[in-house]
Amino acid sequence: MGLSPRITASRIAVGAVVLAGGTAVRMGGVDKASIELDGRTLLEHALDAVLDASEVVVVGDWVRTNRPVTFTREDPSHGGPAAGLLAGLDAFASAPRQLAVLAVDMPRVTLSTMDRLRTAAEGHDGSVLCGPDGRRVLAYVFDTERLRAVRPAYGEEFGMPLKVLVAPLDLVEVPAIGEEARDVDGWGDLRDLAGS
Repeated sequence: MGLSPRITASRIAVGAVVLAGGTAVRMGGVDKASIELDGRTLLEHALDAVLDASEVVVVGDWVRTNRPVTFTREDPSHGGPAAGLLAGLDAFASAPRQLAVLAVDMPRVTLSTMDRLRTAAEGHDGSVLCGPDGRRVLAYVFDTERLRAVRPAYGEEFGMPLKVLVAPLDLVEVPAIGEEARDVDGWGDLRDLAGS
């Protein structure tokens, strides 16, 4: 993918991190990224949602993809979403100004969803998608410099809840539309989404 005139080689406008390194305990430890829904893997759904990102980092094990991405893992692995997010941030070849972050198991998040999050984030530290119950889900947009500013000391991110990492940030809450906030937490969730 070529760089637009607004994007320099040293700094890109939008990057994306897809978090795909969870343990999927409720699904027997299966690799969620490779699970299929509607004939496509969950990772392919996630990559569609960040289609306009100039560079994408997937935090998880390698899975065949339909576009170039960088795979990485937090070290040690299974450190939780905060550790995964920061490991992803470290893996960019070019530092993004704005960072989209999405869990691989949220297949109803689309490019339109991420566009709403980016628009809402303007003038703030970032934005986050919220479900009908007001609960924040794992779909964010961050000002990358603001995210770096709240990074804990090395090693402290392992096991840290994501909500603790981002607590100091001014995040705009964006209400989900339809099933955008649904995630695949178990096989029943996958069946429900397949039937919707």
